[in-house]
Amino acid sequence: MQEFLLFCKVNSLKIFIFIFLTFFLYINGVEFMLSRIHSGAVLGIEGLPVWVEVNTGLPGEPKFITVGLPDAAVRESQDRVSSALMNNGFSMAKTRTIVNLSPGNLRKEGPIYDLPIALGIIKSTGQASLVRLEEFVIAGELSLSGDLMPISGAVALAMQARKYKKKLILPKASAEMATYVSDIDIFAAGTFREVVGFLSRENELPKLRRERVGEEEAFDVDFSEVKGQLALRRAVEVAVAGGHNLLMVGSPGTGKSMIAKRIPTIMPKPTLEEFLEILSIHSSCQKTYPSVAFKRPFRAPHHTISDIGLLGGGNYPVPGEVSLAHNGVLFLDELAEFRRSTLEILRQPLEDGFVDISRYAAKVQFPCSFMLIGAMNPCPCGFLGDSRKECLCSPGQIQRYRSRISGPLMDRIDIHIDVRPIDTGELRQEKIGESSEAIRQRVTLAREIQRARNRPGCITNAKMKQRDLRQFCKLNAQGERLLTSAIDRLSLSGRAHDRILKVARTIADLEQSETIGENHLLEAIHYRSMDRKLF
Repeated sequence: MQEFLLFCKVNSLKIFIFIFLTFFLYINGVEFMLSRIHSGAVLGIEGLPVWVEVNTGLPGEPKFITVGLPDAAVRESQDRVSSALMNNGFSMAKTRTIVNLSPGNLRKEGPIYDLPIALGIIKSTGQASLVRLEEFVIAGELSLSGDLMPISGAVALAMQARKYKKKLILPKASAEMATYVSDIDIFAAGTFREVVGFLSRENELPKLRRERVGEEEAFDVDFSEVKGQLALRRAVEVAVAGGHNLLMVGSPGTGKSMIAKRIPTIMPKPTLEEFLEILSIHSSCQKTYPSVAFKRPFRAPHHTISDIGLLGGGNYPVPGEVSLAHNGVLFLDELAEFRRSTLEILRQPLEDGFVDISRYAAKVQFPCSFMLIGAMNPCPCGFLGDSRKECLCSPGQIQRYRSRISGPLMDRIDIHIDVRPIDTGELRQEKIGESSEAIRQRVTLAREIQRARNRPGCITNAKMKQRDLRQFCKLNAQGERLLTSAIDRLSLSGRAHDRILKVARTIADLEQSETIGENHLLEAIHYRSMDRKLF
């Protein structure tokens, strides 16, 4: 009791001021008003619900306070919101205002809360009715004039809104990609004033709907443009049919990069589910899309890329190149020029199909199921085995150069193919090669065979586990002897043994054969050329 009396004595002035201000605000018609707007946050590629609560009319020094783990961009929203309100005929609250971003234990990033905060202010101060506010998930960045700027994470927000059976309001520049999410009403707005009028039933916003889903855009390259290189074209077809990783080894100018860039043209068209995963990853770290191409991604980072750039990370984790290539192709040109430490971090993503990133701000998981396509020279000078130019490298230099790629990483590459220079006769031929569409038809048929045969979740032969190998990759007695001999002579690892069986199964699928024959097995063993030369 004595402690309570002492507290009242010491804080009597503060208590008196609080009571006086409360009474003063009450007799002047100032009410304590609270508004709540449903918004969202993006953690990795997942959309999470966030409630933006705005409480105005509070007693105390007029001040704008934001709580709920906001980052710098969220804290700066006060200035953007203030300017946008003033330029659209509204005003900030002239009393103490608290903005709470709930839940409080989730880090809030970026300017996507500008629009919800501005709506909360005019709602709580009675400047607009906003009678439809409860129906929507709302996100958007405000310019100083009140125009809505593009935001990241639109697809994740759309999926979150659908989960909670809400409609969605987004800036025009971000709404297009969200329309790939079905069973949700998406409204596109250009200005803050349009949103206020729409929520107050004074005007309408355009409702976006994608009439045709899954129509792939045309490619600007084609395999018909490739001259010669029949062995390489065959290896690429096998790799794509089974989702296998591929390494091309050849001199400069043999067409390695040219063929790699055409690999997406022969891959099966992505399903809507796969494309939503692609969009979710890209929209989590990129704001604008001139056009949303219904294609599989093709990523080709430079060999100077950092570990974080390749794997992903940062204080607030964002996807790296391995995740941006999800459901598509990651092409590493000049593979031996990458830092060894950078290449080694690929081992876990290649095996698991996802990458976990832990930072103090968050722990996220990004999917990264991709085809790895590598290209490298056979030696430091690049002309080992080239009939046009003599190689000047010593055996030691060649060994050191190739040893930049570790044995465990090489084990995870299913197909190694030597790329020979094209002779002048083939180069000058006017005959057009087989088109990408013709190759794609065979690849798609092989993928359908795999999908029907393999267990759920194992879409391609490259994803088969040990139990799948025992069930679907059985060999006859002659095949067993052939594989055993190859393993002994080439000193292959257990992982290389499994890769040979998977590739042989894919070759058999391309020929629509139920069993793996000797010819399929011999071709698969032939695709381990780097094992023969290195280990």
